[in-house]
Parts: sequence; structure tokens; C-alpha cells
Amino acid sequence: MITNNEPLSMVEIAEYVKKIKDSEIDLTGFIKKFVKLNLKEAKELRKKIEGLEFMKVRKEHIVKIIDLMPENTEELNKIFVDVSLDEDETRKILETIKEFK
Repeated sequence: MITNNEPLSMVEIAEYVKKIKDSEIDLTGFIKKFVKLNLKEAKELRKKIEGLEFMKVRKEHIVKIIDLMPENTEELNKIFVDVSLDEDETRKILETIKEFK
């Protein structure tokens, strides 16, 4: 039963999967191969990016930023295919990401 429809980063998904005892597949181990932050860091990064209050940045974009941790403008723009960030927005987002590397 779906109770909430909100995008989650892979590290947040890993927390939910840990609670499922019946899973035959070790999804947590699989997900951990790809995540770059722990849950606390991911939540803090999400909060900081949301705190920038950029109208163009949606929740879907934020989870992809957390999952991919882009290092430059080119990588960040691959996440924002539907909108165009200006130079200041791009710079501030990348500076925020660098705090977590």
C-alpha cells in the first residue's frame, strides 16, 4: 500500500529496505555500492539545497543530486534537463555539494 509519494535518494531507500525482513535479495548491499553519503549527510544535504530556495529545483532534482553528487556544471546540468539553471544557481548548488565531499 502506497502511503506517500515522495522522491527518495538511494541512501534513504536503503533505510526502508533494511526494515523488510522477507526480502530474498540483499538490496541494501546492492544500494550501498552506489551511495556516496550516509543517511545523516544525505538528509543534511537535502535540507541545505532546499534552503537555497531555488524555484527551479524540485524534489526530484534534489534526490538525483544526492545520488550522483555532481562535481561540475556539466554533470549538474545533466540532472536539470527540463529547466536551465543560471550561473549563480549552479555555483551555489556545487558549493553546497562540495561541503559533503
